[in-house]
Amino acid sequence: MTTPTVKDRLLHNALLGLQLRKKLSFDVTALHGLVLLYGPPGTGKTTLARGVAQEMAPLVAGGKVRLIEINPHGLMSAEHGQSQQKVYELLSDHLPMLADDGMPTVVLLDEVESMTVARSAASLSANPADVHRATDAVLASLDGNAANHPNMVTIATSNFTEALDEAFKSRADASIEVPLPGVDAIAVILSQTLNDFAGAYPSLASLASDKRLASVAKQLLGADGRQVRKVITDAMSRRIETVLDPGSLTLAQLEETATGLTIGAAQGGRHAAA
Repeated sequence: MTTPTVKDRLLHNALLGLQLRKKLSFDVTALHGLVLLYGPPGTGKTTLARGVAQEMAPLVAGGKVRLIEINPHGLMSAEHGQSQQKVYELLSDHLPMLADDGMPTVVLLDEVESMTVARSAASLSANPADVHRATDAVLASLDGNAANHPNMVTIATSNFTEALDEAFKSRADASIEVPLPGVDAIAVILSQTLNDFAGAYPSLASLASDKRLASVAKQLLGADGRQVRKVITDAMSRRIETVLDPGSLTLAQLEETATGLTIGAAQGGRHAAA
């Protein structure tokens, strides 16, 4: 049996949760409708979460899934007590009202560690009481929505799971690690990015399909998705010719840039160890 990909695991858990929670009570399933995606920055967690609603749509009744994206940073306030109020109002009042029509709804909480700080580690913070209250508000909202809105699925992303409150992590129906891309995935990222650039610079389409991109990908092993994409613009910036005509970028220039970045990283590691 083949091992499901991260994308498949996310889709399967979201769909299964919708099906079970619709037919069975929380007392039976113990499902909160929460999936946690965690891993280093730049690994595509947010992109995966955004895409799951589209992937789910053809597989649910009605063929539609609503996506609501929340940036928790905007909810956290320096004013005493305001964080708890904002979090609770959004998650317990506004979101349920949007989901009252019964349409399957995916709620994306990006970088959730900003609103579910581990309370055990908050004692030294500037305002630990507000941190506790904000985390309590999230937990209460998750519990209420789990019981009353089985059509809601919450997908939370985190770069730093050690900063997350244990009670929040325990409510996750599935915790899925999104690792750094391997060589094959890096080659795909390079190809897709070059194809996107080809919309403005058509000559890059042939470079996007060049099988020798695999050699560039090997040089970039250990980089995250953002770093891989930026290699292309880094390579373009190194010569005035490609600055003036980005479509003239060559495979040799990509290889040179990737090799230089790898050497630089290795040298930096040696200097740090010295």
